[in-house]
Amino acid sequence: MIRIAIVDDHPLIRDGVRGWCAAAEPRIEVIADHPDPAAFLSATGPDRGDLDAIVLDLQFDQRAPDLSALGTICTRGHRVVVYSQYTEPRLVRDCLDLGAVTYLSKTEGREHLITALHAAAEVRPYLSPTMARAMSTDGDDRPRLSRREREVLLAWFQTESKALVAQQLYITIGTVNTYLERIRAKYAAVGRSAPTKAALVARAIRDGLITTDDL
Repeated sequence: MIRIAIVDDHPLIRDGVRGWCAAAEPRIEVIADHPDPAAFLSATGPDRGDLDAIVLDLQFDQRAPDLSALGTICTRGHRVVVYSQYTEPRLVRDCLDLGAVTYLSKTEGREHLITALHAAAEVRPYLSPTMARAMSTDGDDRPRLSRREREVLLAWFQTESKALVAQQLYITIGTVNTYLERIRAKYAAVGRSAPTKAALVARAIRDGLITTDDL
């Protein structure tokens, strides 16, 4: 059973996501919903480990998108699927940099959201159309990697296993896999797939992310 929480200030959205989840296969259980991030953070505490994913809106009470709340929730170790009406490429990329595992537009609907939640629960990425568009608007064919993604990538190049990367960076092997798959998704989105470690090394050197001396 996949278990999630919903954070959105519109009851209609919360009820709709609940209905989609109940009909999903495998079934997704919504064990909590909250009208804003403060309520979610207050209810869950810092170490709640029974949630596989969080569906998070960015706008509450008609204010501007709240990225600070997203950063806090991601820092607590939650796998966040952003579900927002906003589709500006820079905002999408900023959310991914803060740790969101997927960014979906609310116009993308049930199919994409359910698929993204299954992927999040299985610790693998899901490249939504909104993410693909955002990653392809940087002006060249170099994907925009976050600082943490670059750290994980370099550590993986310099070590013999993902377990050593996890130990070195104080994260889990599952998190290492998530970063690497997200990096691969970013390369695929700009038409430069890198399915192997050797291919990622070649891409990273060409893009100036690392040098041969780093290896």
